[in-house]
Amino acid sequence: MTFCLTTTIINPEIDIPINNAVILLHGYGGDGKDISMLTLSWKRFLPNTIFLCPNGHEDCAINPSGYQWFDLTNDDPKYILEQSKKAEKKLQQFIDEVKSKYNLKNSQICLSGFSQGCMMSINLGLTSKENFNCIVGFSGKVINQEDISNRKTSSTKMFLIHGDSDKVVSPTFLLEAKDFLTRNSVKVEIKMIENCEHHIPIEASSEALNYIKNNFKIR
Repeated sequence: MTFCLTTTIINPEIDIPINNAVILLHGYGGDGKDISMLTLSWKRFLPNTIFLCPNGHEDCAINPSGYQWFDLTNDDPKYILEQSKKAEKKLQQFIDEVKSKYNLKNSQICLSGFSQGCMMSINLGLTSKENFNCIVGFSGKVINQEDISNRKTSSTKMFLIHGDSDKVVSPTFLLEAKDFLTRNSVKVEIKMIENCEHHIPIEASSEALNYIKNNFKIR
């Protein structure tokens, strides 16, 4: 089966059944190979888990060697919302393909993403037909609160992490996301990383891994 998105795949060891999947979504201008670096420290603690790291469905407007989930050269909120919804549909198609290929349910899938990938993960966690196992987001935000409130059909639990010195996506968005999700009956945990800019430090990676392990019930 060929996925609708070009994907970097990290399989579990040979002959080990696949019980869970972690889908990792890269940030603006990145690609699946970039975000797959997280699996180097995660995979030995998450046996029976396959990691799938798709490239965005569009070439990045400012970095032709990378990809984007939605265009940021136009900062009009309505345009960004429209473009993010296109990405959402493409990612939902990709997730359906993953579920079919590996015989998985939403409850066996963790969605995780960095920056723009985090934003898409949050949207998917609130608009899917059923809850995913969990969402783990780094350095993102809720794209459009009014829109997602109107389209909300699920309440996937979330763990959101942000650097307190992030100058690309303001750390205030972490607190706004927590407030929004709590008001909409979504179980959410947050972690603000001290002296951290717009990247995923070891502390954030470790905290995320523990959260995923607990939700996959891996001991």
